[in-house]
Amino acid sequence: MTTEPLSFPRRYARTQRFTLGAPRAFSVSPDGSRVVFLRSPSGTDRANQLWVLDVAEGQERVAADPRALLGGATERLSTAERARRERSREGGAGIVGYATDTAVELASFALSGRLFTAELRAGTARELRVPGPVIDPRPSPDGRLVAYVRGGALRVVGAEGEGDRALVEPESDADSGTVSYGLAEFIAAEEMGRSRGFWWSPEGDRLLVARVDDAPVRRWWISDPAQPERAPQQVGYPAAGTDNADVRLFVVSLDGVRTEVVWNRAHYPYLAHVHWSAAGAPLILVQARDQRSQLFLAVDPDTGATRMVHADEDPQWLDLFPGVPCWSPAGQLVRIADEGGARVLAFGERPFTGPQLHVRAVLDVSDDDVLISASAGEAATAPETGEVHVYRVNELGVERFSQEPGVHTAVRGGGVTVLVSSVPDRPGAQVQVLRDGKRTATVTSYAESPGLSPRVTLTEGGARKISCALLMPTDYDGVTPLPVLMDPYGGPHGPRVLAAHNAHLTSQWFADQGFAVVVADGRGTPGRSPAWEKAVRDDFTLTLDDQIDALHGLAERFPLDLSRVAIRGWSFGGWLAGLAVLRRPDVFHAGIAGAPVTDWRLYDTHYTERYLGDPAAAAEAYAKSSLITDDGLSAPAEPHRPLMIVHGLADDNVVVAHALRLSSALLAAGRPHEVLPLSGVTHMTPQEQVAENLLLLQVDFLRRSLGMTG
Repeated sequence: MTTEPLSFPRRYARTQRFTLGAPRAFSVSPDGSRVVFLRSPSGTDRANQLWVLDVAEGQERVAADPRALLGGATERLSTAERARRERSREGGAGIVGYATDTAVELASFALSGRLFTAELRAGTARELRVPGPVIDPRPSPDGRLVAYVRGGALRVVGAEGEGDRALVEPESDADSGTVSYGLAEFIAAEEMGRSRGFWWSPEGDRLLVARVDDAPVRRWWISDPAQPERAPQQVGYPAAGTDNADVRLFVVSLDGVRTEVVWNRAHYPYLAHVHWSAAGAPLILVQARDQRSQLFLAVDPDTGATRMVHADEDPQWLDLFPGVPCWSPAGQLVRIADEGGARVLAFGERPFTGPQLHVRAVLDVSDDDVLISASAGEAATAPETGEVHVYRVNELGVERFSQEPGVHTAVRGGGVTVLVSSVPDRPGAQVQVLRDGKRTATVTSYAESPGLSPRVTLTEGGARKISCALLMPTDYDGVTPLPVLMDPYGGPHGPRVLAAHNAHLTSQWFADQGFAVVVADGRGTPGRSPAWEKAVRDDFTLTLDDQIDALHGLAERFPLDLSRVAIRGWSFGGWLAGLAVLRRPDVFHAGIAGAPVTDWRLYDTHYTERYLGDPAAAAEAYAKSSLITDDGLSAPAEPHRPLMIVHGLADDNVVVAHALRLSSALLAAGRPHEVLPLSGVTHMTPQEQVAENLLLLQVDFLRRSLGMTG
């Protein structure tokens, strides 16, 4: 008896896109002796363990094993923890996050709603018996205490389990359902990149704590029609033009005394970033609701008063960036700014990089330099399509740290750099541990090999030189014109054209079904220039123009059959696929819209208003960029093209109302279409069989729609 090998779609789903077993979430001790990270024990195991690498010896050891700590019991997640994981798109299990003290000696983490700590040098872990469910535990910098959130209250306990108490909690029973301390609100976690709600002082004697009251936020109901016995879940969803949560910030001492941090919250309601280090006063970044102005404020922790350190304004919007703002060890403000048409690294008011680089994040700041990630800017000598590199920047200039063409990032501490590199011709990511630029160790990956090598050409297409990835079937003869599948995300925050092997696995699988697959990053997509990203202000439909421009540009150089062109996408890409078949049926002959935003008035405040403004004042922009309006389909064209709509019924990010309203509008217009509802599925599709069959059903739909036989 022989066992049939698993299909690529099944393996892709089972391994969570071949990420299981890969090391991630690195921390380096300040003495450079230890690297801490998460990794599951195999390429099909979701349960992450906490690991420690001894840099000198090059040996890895488990510091905390979730199965041992839980005694084999099944994990149980609270509603709040599930929401946190959905915001971060976390599909793993076991230890999915941890925090350490300054010395990286003690780590804390939540597991099944219980609080655990691990002595990283000794490699031992223990539970601290506290009331649960526990969320986001974080040790004090000196390792004496652990703060955590439970039931909307910020609590603290000794590292040995003694003295557990609430530092600050909802003020009354009436507030208990809407007020929380120490957690990020929906908008911060989903759109601002701020997943935290409390920050220790460097001395460990007090904390900055966010107070969130989401009583003003409009209530929506998320239900699972396949489970009629279950009550719908009530969620606060701040749709464009409606009220956000009220967010305040307090300095809280260990005796529970709290002092409110004062700034003009009426004009700057968004608390976007908090930084507290020994190099200076607490530093916060606050934004106006329209995101066209923001303030960098230093906080007096004794009084709560703030003083302005820097102010920014932009006629389109101001982006937020990982790692900044922060203080350098010498007390200088480190920030990323759009100046002179370029995205630059700046110390105070002085830019340290120019238009040759497009700075994406600050990775580390030391006495000697700043470690950044950046892609090629508009003035670069070569486009370096899809590449992201690590650079060292100081007053002497800029030095590239990563060399191999690919996508790189890094974590640094104590003279040790952990360089994570994904390249086109090697599966997965390689993790090197370097001291003084020389490799001393590598961190092992247990991720499975995909067994599939993308046949990808990274190039530019169209008059605007749009970054493109073109994938052909593995056995392609190089001559026969092929039906085309556009496979974009195509919008803000989501570059898809990457010089990395695993980034193109699904596209290659579709190519092997007989398509030429085109991935194009047009205007609005990050990584090129501020003007490129901000061109979509007030008009998302420009992203469709660029997909067409890229397609026609590539067709001049490659054998693409423009009489058979389809498009598929998820989320923003799903919206783009729907827009393509509705507005440009002369170009696109079929589309698959996965979890599409169909009416931008139904999407959240911080994201939507950044690009389209206030819907009350910008009704025309919303109508133009939406697939539907109150009157039905928005500017549909003829002829009608086949459209498949896919949506998870439990999605609390792009709610299923988007898909249902689009389907109703299509039906009212007499346009046949297919709807594939995914019961119990959120904005992610982690279920193995669902993810596999979803790919297979898409291929079947595309073949039928484009008249492909065989």
